[in-house]
Amino acid sequence: MRIGIKPTPMKRRTFLTTAAGAAFPRFAIGKPGRSSNSKLNVALIGSGGWIAQQPYNQGCSDENLVAFCDVDRNLCAGNMRNWRTNQPFFDDFRVMLDRMHKEIDAVVVSTPDHTHFAATLAAMERGIHVYTQKPLTHNIWQCRTLVKAKKRYQVVTQMGNQGHADVGIRQSVEAVRAGVIGDVGQVFCRNDGPEMGGTHFANPATMPPPSSPVPDGLAWDLWLGPAAKRDFYQDYTPKKWRSFYDFGLGMLGDFGCHTLDTPVWALDLDPPTVVECLQREKSLDGVIPAASHLRFHFPAKGSRGPVKLDWFDGPQDWSKVGRIDAFGAEHAAHLGRACWMVGSKGLLGCGTHAGAPLILPDDVRSAWKANPPAQTIPRVAGGPFREWLRAIKGEGPEPGSNFDYAAGLTEIILLGVLAQRFNTRIEWDAEAGRVTNHPELDVFVKEPAREGWRFGEDI
Repeated sequence: MRIGIKPTPMKRRTFLTTAAGAAFPRFAIGKPGRSSNSKLNVALIGSGGWIAQQPYNQGCSDENLVAFCDVDRNLCAGNMRNWRTNQPFFDDFRVMLDRMHKEIDAVVVSTPDHTHFAATLAAMERGIHVYTQKPLTHNIWQCRTLVKAKKRYQVVTQMGNQGHADVGIRQSVEAVRAGVIGDVGQVFCRNDGPEMGGTHFANPATMPPPSSPVPDGLAWDLWLGPAAKRDFYQDYTPKKWRSFYDFGLGMLGDFGCHTLDTPVWALDLDPPTVVECLQREKSLDGVIPAASHLRFHFPAKGSRGPVKLDWFDGPQDWSKVGRIDAFGAEHAAHLGRACWMVGSKGLLGCGTHAGAPLILPDDVRSAWKANPPAQTIPRVAGGPFREWLRAIKGEGPEPGSNFDYAAGLTEIILLGVLAQRFNTRIEWDAEAGRVTNHPELDVFVKEPAREGWRFGEDI
């Protein structure tokens, strides 16, 4: 293994024109190991755990799986047996990409949040198409840098907020844009977590947490990646790193890219001018709270007025939420929907991962079903991975959650995380990319990275 490798940027791939008239990258032809059946050569970065089964089961297994990378050999041992492969295995994606970039067309990045950017950009620099799990990045500068990289390297990109490829979210977006629920000025989003002591979150009793022996098979320094060195703690892996702001982004980072996707898309929301942390449970420094309430303020745009979006995670008193129960939908807050858009004519609710819309009250829903809006958004067949793979091959349009869209959605999430983390009001100058009322927080807009993990400085 080699630490501190700086990847060499590669030339962009060749192009073809789709039937829609847009140019999209196509996989390189004639690479070593190229199959005669025109399948893509796909590598997985972060091939352990259940999340890595998604790309395998949802389209990538139809291609050539040519390499696997994971810092925890024991965690991915079961997957490797299930896949019955003899492809090379790496614990450092930088080494894998240096050695095999000519043989790899596309990679799926399923690492913890803090390593998304480094792995994604290292692949893009080599002209490799990328599918990166949500949230796209760990800080705002990284989001914006990946947008620049997408333009420079001309690769096909997709973020893994899988509900964006479903029919349900398209029905919701079309309904809102057609004015089915009227003018929307308020959105409520909720999630019951984080579940302390559960599968994905577990707050320690002290910070820094107590040291633990590094498990066999775990390359701890590689797991840390760009983050500052520290001792291993038993609850960092395999999933509870989400409790720590240095590695994850809490419940908002875990579910925000799913739950906020519908209103962000339907209302064409740019980054907010203000995010307020209105309520927050106490937590140790650097650790997520058990509950919080945030309010995002989005300015008017085009014919749409300003929008307030409230985010709740953890236990909440729903009697204080506001007029989510308007229009006679008195039980709307308890119908199991994670997101409600409140319009001047009615409500539209959707699930944690977007999903099919629920429109209230009954007469508005009946009118919508009897005379649904025109389908202005193309439907996706087979899910987000196949959408991405088809675009790489030039057989379909650019994926819906490509980095141009996904970076904007993720920036909204990251501003919320910043307000939550420091229990404060964030006033955001999107054009300048800085926090105007708390300049000391700009260090978190672009976090420092360790030597050997600094990517994108020249983009």
